[in-house]
Amino acid sequence: MPYLELTLSCHEKEQPRFEAALEDVGALSITLLDADAETPNERAILEPGVGETPLWQQIRLNALFDHDVDRAALLAALEAFDDGLNLESASFREVEDQAWERAWMDDYRPMAFGRRLWVYPWNTEPENLPDDAVVLRLDPGLAFGSGTHPTTALCLEWLESLDLVGRPLLDFGCGSGILAIAALKLGAASALGIDNDPQALLASRDNAERNGVGERLEVCLPGDAADLQFPVVVANILADALNALAEQLAALCQPGGRLALSGILLGQESDLLARYQPWFDQLSVTQHEDWVRIDGIRRS
Repeated sequence: MPYLELTLSCHEKEQPRFEAALEDVGALSITLLDADAETPNERAILEPGVGETPLWQQIRLNALFDHDVDRAALLAALEAFDDGLNLESASFREVEDQAWERAWMDDYRPMAFGRRLWVYPWNTEPENLPDDAVVLRLDPGLAFGSGTHPTTALCLEWLESLDLVGRPLLDFGCGSGILAIAALKLGAASALGIDNDPQALLASRDNAERNGVGERLEVCLPGDAADLQFPVVVANILADALNALAEQLAALCQPGGRLALSGILLGQESDLLARYQPWFDQLSVTQHEDWVRIDGIRRS
């Protein structure tokens, strides 16, 4: 059965109003995309920050409705719900039925990180890989974190460079679980994923089971985390959150432990280097496109 798709554009600050209006008038689903992206892979985003859902500055909302909905009446209903919405960008098209939340996966291709780590879509069989290749099978679902975003790539490359065998790891802001699961596939003894979004925790559990490491991954909300320390800590969130959480992340990293921070735009690294300097030595910066990773060693 076909559906009617309504597309609207807005600034990130207006997104909650648009989404609330679309839900009120009966949208069957609402997908948020980067309005400036040119390809599906560019629409991937870094894992959400703890306590927030980072979005693009300009957002495209694709909402699905039953195919026989009256278009003029639908726009009138949106305006009646919130007469401050700018509906000039509204456009309609009929679309065939499919799994819309996963449609972007059709354009998602295997990716290599470092020498031996590969990320594959869950429905694609690995071929012609080296004997020591480590393969992560990913089904991001509706949670963020597919490996296509530079911040995720920076963290995956860092994890691949470490000797993780037998070591526990903390993934703070785990999203789809990609970083924690990659660490487990690379030999980590266990991993704890923390995220403020229950949907992300469900996606992380599902992806861990899909990769055969479910028994070694625990997930929880930030307030439910035990008072532990880890030899490896990775946090791929946003610069503001990394700044606010510096003392907490330092406390979670054991003396001599390794820390990686990403979700940092080029130009934001100086303040964060100064913020983390009281606790970490050998702080270094690695750049990928317009994003950077900071990593260092916890001072004893």
